[in-house]
Amino acid sequence: MSRAFVSAGYNIVDSISAADIYVLNTCTVTSTADSKARQALRSAHKRNPKALIVAAGCYSQRAEDELAQMQEVSLVVKNTEKDNIVALINNARNVDESALSRIEQPLDTVLSRCRAMVKIQEGCNQICSYCIVPKVRGREKSIPSSTLISHVNSLVSEGYKEVVLTGTQLGSYGFDLPGSSLPHLIERILQETEIPRLRVSSLQPQEISQDLLNLWSNERLCPHFHMPLQSGSNKILRAMRRKYTTDQFCKSVDFIRANVPNVAITGDLIIGFPGETDSDFKETQTLVSNIFFSNLHMFPYSKRPGTSATYLNGHVSPVIKKERFTALNEIVKDSFTDFRNKFLHTTQKVLWESHKIVNEEHYWKGITENYIRVQTKTNRNIRNTITEAKLQLLEDDCVWAIIR
Repeated sequence: MSRAFVSAGYNIVDSISAADIYVLNTCTVTSTADSKARQALRSAHKRNPKALIVAAGCYSQRAEDELAQMQEVSLVVKNTEKDNIVALINNARNVDESALSRIEQPLDTVLSRCRAMVKIQEGCNQICSYCIVPKVRGREKSIPSSTLISHVNSLVSEGYKEVVLTGTQLGSYGFDLPGSSLPHLIERILQETEIPRLRVSSLQPQEISQDLLNLWSNERLCPHFHMPLQSGSNKILRAMRRKYTTDQFCKSVDFIRANVPNVAITGDLIIGFPGETDSDFKETQTLVSNIFFSNLHMFPYSKRPGTSATYLNGHVSPVIKKERFTALNEIVKDSFTDFRNKFLHTTQKVLWESHKIVNEEHYWKGITENYIRVQTKTNRNIRNTITEAKLQLLEDDCVWAIIR
């Protein structure tokens, strides 16, 4: 969307107060995401009442009327309309498109030139009982590999140092394109582009194969796997309609670690799914303790209208969800710390992304190949460079490092 605006002659600004248009690309996977979206829209309107406030994305697709009734929202753009967002906004503002000058500023001055998210497929055919995504994203559709190769090469020419392959179901990429698959696409990107770092955003445990893991012999592929666990109880996984068991998940974790050195394994987990008993939760605690995730994103179960889980019996009270979250978070914090401590006093390659000045001193933050967040202090301009850094000390959620 940023590219579309810039190509149409708009300027991207850092401050809401300086904007004529504010676009929020929403999520709707949980009720918390909905709430945060509404808060952000209200906040933007409060900070700049004259701006055109636009709600776009998945929340807009699921509940267009709900967002349209918010007095702070000027325009609602559904997922199916996002490709046409500039024209919709111009129409809402009564702007003559021909009056806009073309590309007033280079793309690389308005977009991050460090890491780019490249969507390789859209939609989801997996009907998990708790998930609204298939309804707001539609059926799975893969983007042709030749289109993606051209996109990555364009990103390289614009200065990007890392590409992250994204999608709702990456492992099924290419099922609708003869001769295509995720391993084949990754191999083509590595052979036909010069992107320094390539990262795969999320895979299901049943999608991990030897052919896939063999690709990680190429050092440009980041040793980082994100696999959603969702529950450590097979009973709950069946109720969620997930396509794996806890045993299969553990075997996939072991398989990855046996094939990819220094790998980080992150995941997602839903706490308090309907019917989750104390015994089910203890199974989850045990499994999470044994896997040693480098990080785990945890979410209390949230009712999503239109999903079958909404109608299940045994909904867990918010109090119990909070207690379980707190108990599990202690385990996750320990594994988070242990993983990072394992790499202290080692040298890692870091892509430096952000910069701030505090008391006239320059601080930089970046990420390693295995997704450890790192910070350092230097007066050198290291933004959008990959340097070797010696990891020294874990402080909060970030590791201090010394660069060479």
